[in-house]
Amino acid sequence: MRQWMALFQKELLENWRNFKWIWVPITFILLAVMDPITTYYLPVILEKSGEMPEGTTFNFPTPTPSEAFLLSFGQLNLLGVAVVLLMTMGIIAAERKSGVTELILVKPVSYAAYITAKWASTLLLVLISLFLGLVSSWYYVNILYGELAFSSMLGSFLLYSVWMMLVLTISIFMNVFFKTPGLVGFLSIAVVILINSLSGLISRFMDGYPAQIHTFIRTYVTNGTTNGDLWLTVAITLLLIAVLLVSSIMLFRKKELAA
Repeated sequence: MRQWMALFQKELLENWRNFKWIWVPITFILLAVMDPITTYYLPVILEKSGEMPEGTTFNFPTPTPSEAFLLSFGQLNLLGVAVVLLMTMGIIAAERKSGVTELILVKPVSYAAYITAKWASTLLLVLISLFLGLVSSWYYVNILYGELAFSSMLGSFLLYSVWMMLVLTISIFMNVFFKTPGLVGFLSIAVVILINSLSGLISRFMDGYPAQIHTFIRTYVTNGTTNGDLWLTVAITLLLIAVLLVSSIMLFRKKELAA
């Protein structure tokens, strides 16, 4: 455990030196508040643009607080996920390519500790950034659109954390497979897009598909409750994460021993 904590602290320090503890939270905050704020001020923005005919009036329907808060997930699903995948595409692959991994593994460091310390330190950064982003969105929604229960924000954060955990684990798995960061990033994005694209088709035949988490988030924020399939989806997603993580450790060990 002491060995794992030393690696974990090393990764946290490295993320700090690379300013990730500054720009990643700021990016998530901007992505989360962007749509709720621009939607609220859209009539004013169009009016001040000066390109509309004189006398033009705008009658956009005002979103409810829950609808406004859910706008944040549109940006997070697209750009937030892309930030996580691009940030982590070289987290292991770059070190394997440059030979840094070999220098670390010469010391009495286990393969499991090496992989899980990187995974846990990055996950901590992503989840704190996500929380700050959603809290900021919740704050502005309450000011601009009306009251939204804090429990709605907290519940959606916990559910979306499971999805972000899966996204990060897919990237870690690809890092073990390939040494080229660009290829890791491309394939990770392709896999996440594929999982999202197949959601409508696979959900017709089975419950618990990981991408259904997005549907449960919308239901929970809108109605304040979900059906029992939520826990099946969360359980299957966590199981998939565990399988990918264990597979990453075993594959990494096999590749490094063969090198």
